[in-house]
Amino acid sequence: MEINPITVKTLRQEKGWTQQHLADACAISLRTVQRVEKEGSASNDTLLGLCAVFEIEQKKLLVIPKPTHDQMQKVSFYGQWLLLALATLIGGCIGASIMYLVLG
Repeated sequence: MEINPITVKTLRQEKGWTQQHLADACAISLRTVQRVEKEGSASNDTLLGLCAVFEIEQKKLLVIPKPTHDQMQKVSFYGQWLLLALATLIGGCIGASIMYLVLG
């Protein structure tokens, strides 16, 4: 899981903690803290430990990937296609009901 390494380092430094102190507080290894602060790579357990120690919500540390242009176009296209299909189906049902009432 990707978290913001700058935020982790800043929060640690604000408390005046060393990387070893943070590792001990979170019950993780020093190497894990170093990796988090360098690469932003953390397991879910590490994320939960950091959030508990810093008393913050997960969303403060998580890096949310932004969708690519192609992904946005696919979502938009499929949404429009579904809406068109649904409108056609409903229109057909309404038209058939009217015809049944008028001619029936």
